[in-house]
Formats: sequence, C-alpha cells, structure tokens
Amino acid sequence: MAGEFAPMNAPAPDAPVSERIRYRLVSAGCRHHANDNIAAYIEPGELDALQAEVQTRMQEVLKSLVIDTDSDHNTQETAKRVAKMFVREVFAGRYAEAPTVTEFPNISRLNELMIVGPITVRSACSHHLCPIIGKVWIGIMPNEHSNLIGLSKYVRLTDWIMSRPQIQEEAVIMLANELETRVRPDGLAVVMEADHFCMHWRGVKDIEAAMTNSVMRGAFLTDPNLRREFLSLMKKS
Repeated sequence: MAGEFAPMNAPAPDAPVSERIRYRLVSAGCRHHANDNIAAYIEPGELDALQAEVQTRMQEVLKSLVIDTDSDHNTQETAKRVAKMFVREVFAGRYAEAPTVTEFPNISRLNELMIVGPITVRSACSHHLCPIIGKVWIGIMPNEHSNLIGLSKYVRLTDWIMSRPQIQEEAVIMLANELETRVRPDGLAVVMEADHFCMHWRGVKDIEAAMTNSVMRGAFLTDPNLRREFLSLMKKS
C-alpha cells in the first residue's frame, strides 16, 4: 500500500541493481515480501544483472562459511549455480511476469464440477529457504459467465505462484485469488498437501509429517454436498 515504506534517496547510477529495483518499489509504495511478484519493477536487462549480483553475494556467503572455493573443485561454480537457481528457477515466480493464459467464454454454459490435479508443486519455506514439495488439487464450479482455461494453464499458473519463498497457508490463498480473478466461477476449491524439508532436514527431523490445507470459496462453502463430492473425487485421483 502507498505510504507503507519510508522514503529512500535515489540510488547512484552505479548502485547495485537490487537497490535500483528496491527504490522503484518503495517509491511506488509496493510491497515486496518474499512471496510477492515484482516483475513490473524490473527493467529489461536487469534480471541478468540481478543474477550476477546474487552470485557475487553468494560467493561472500561461501567465504564466510570458510569454504575454500579456489581449491575445492566441487564448489568453484557453486555461487553461479545458486544465483541462477534462485533468480531463474526456484524463485522465478517473483521475477517473471504471469504466464500467458488464453481464456475462453463458457459458450456451452458448463455448470458441472471440474477437478484439476494432482499438480506436482515445488516451493520454498520463507523461514529457512528449504524445499516444500507436494501436490495441489483445484475444484472449479463454473457458471455461464465464467472464463474457461486449458488444463496446462492451471499447471503454469500454479507453478508461477508456487515458485517463491513463502508459507503454505499463504500460497494456497494466493493461488485461489489468481484463479478466482481469471475464471470467475461460482465456486472454487484449492487443496495442497506437501512435505516441508525445513522439518525433515533440520529441527525435529521428522520424515513422516506433512501439511494439508485448503481454501473453499463460493459454492464449496455453502454446499456441503459439492464439497464432499470434490474431496471424495480428489482422494481417488
């Protein structure tokens, strides 16, 4: 929201690209949390520069960890690999614009339950940057005014939302918001079940625990029979 951030001085022309991007965001009063998309504030060519900056800073992290990247052939390219992974792959949903999604009017006036899934999802916990890996199911109850999108587009939109550091509870809400805006259904359901490697890999090191949470809107909230049908079919998929 506007006015949320303290004013910043304009960065010098030779300032790191991250400072220039941050200045635009703050000047526009635009939130830039870990799970926010900031593609609109990145100018052409700056993503390459941002990746190079992350590489430089990652090299310093390795140095602080007392890893000899000069003589250790296994880590000589690690900073470069990690920078590419963060900017272009696992956190790409922050820096890339939304995928192009062709929407079609509901000419046939379809009004039956549609289920998409399971969609394999990969995200990252914003607390430790550890992987979150699981599956998502989407239920749609369209109406005559709904927009219909292809199966692959559900997958692309889901991947775009999930490719950010975040917590699972917020991720499903963001996905539901995106789908509700695009499809305009009478009802929308999103269920996500995932393993959290911040639990498996560190902390209590529990390898069995997983998290399941859901968002139910419209007809899925008001019609218990529809909700039961969705959950029953979801379990069979």
